Amino acid sequence: MKLAQRVEQLPPYLFARISELIAQKRAAGVDVISLGIGDPDLPTPGYLIERLQRAAEDPANHRYPESDGLPQFRRAIARWYQTRHGVELDPDSEVVPLIGSKEGIGHLPLCLIDPGDVSLITDPGYPVYEIGTMFAGGETVKVSLREEDGWLPRLDEIPADAARRARILWLNYPNNPTGAVADLPFFERAVAWAREHDVVIAHDLAYADVTFDGYQAHSILEVDGAREVAIEFNSLSKAFNMTGWRVAMAVGNARVINALTRVKTNLDSGIPQAIQEMAIAALDDPRDTMDAHNAIYQARRDRVVSVLRALGLRVEPPKASLYVWARLPDGERSSGDFAGRLIDATGVVVTPGASYGSAGEGYIRISLTTPDDRLDEALRRLAAFARGEQAL
Repeated sequence: MKLAQRVEQLPPYLFARISELIAQKRAAGVDVISLGIGDPDLPTPGYLIERLQRAAEDPANHRYPESDGLPQFRRAIARWYQTRHGVELDPDSEVVPLIGSKEGIGHLPLCLIDPGDVSLITDPGYPVYEIGTMFAGGETVKVSLREEDGWLPRLDEIPADAARRARILWLNYPNNPTGAVADLPFFERAVAWAREHDVVIAHDLAYADVTFDGYQAHSILEVDGAREVAIEFNSLSKAFNMTGWRVAMAVGNARVINALTRVKTNLDSGIPQAIQEMAIAALDDPRDTMDAHNAIYQARRDRVVSVLRALGLRVEPPKASLYVWARLPDGERSSGDFAGRLIDATGVVVTPGASYGSAGEGYIRISLTTPDDRLDEALRRLAAFARGEQAL
């Protein structure tokens, strides 16, 4: 049997490898605590589960949904953007629901990339940007992010040939894995660059509502003229602890949204309608859900930063996202080796920065989505490791 070349060349998904490592250690009797995967441990709010239960009892929701989603869900998304970002969207032409933002991110290159075309992908960055480009037959050009630039790309350093062949520029702020944030002047520069080079900006705003210390994240669509060149992916996964329900949206440029919708109509049948009704309830009535969750994540962030500094890592508390991004101690070169020593000595899993691209080498990422009792135990072990004591 011969498999397609695109599958043969496909690297193992990052978090699948982490899960395999955890399973191996647990099989060997190690009490493993994973700080590797950004999957909220806090439950979906009860009032949303109640809404889902009521919707699930309606026979109208037992049939195929539509790929472009319920009209009332698209209108709820538009209302949310107006309330949160001051952005007016046409729910019929500038909004499409997604089965999780990962699905839309993976499908977007099929709308814009032909063989020989280029996607500009930030390094470090979310692996799916590159994988989606590969499936579409395109090429990837990495745009390095640097700590000294606040993990923002130097757009004026993108090679002229790459800019000429580029069809997509991927951006992600608040950023995974670094936790970096972007201000409106940066987005204004990015929009101007994209207009000059006739490139679509795909902005991943999945962490828009996981913010700390009073920070508020921006939508790129707040910039005048952004809808001429940009679409944005957003999600209920992190804001409402709904990762398992797979509900998100893409918004922005009407022509690109139409293309993405056409791809989806040929590949999926949309989000189950009962889940869409739950999502409408979340967007129209968020209550104090996000503030309560963010207070928990912020307290975890502060404890993690303190222990990482005791380990000799250099770290600044992030203003947003579910992650702490830390530079290895002086003298350490390999994030994989460092993470390997941590799991061997402490049973604590962290993500090597090199997993997100070569520019992530020299860093590790820690997720804030582990229950408090297990997080505190992990931090106790890491602190013992820092003191040269037995951690397990």
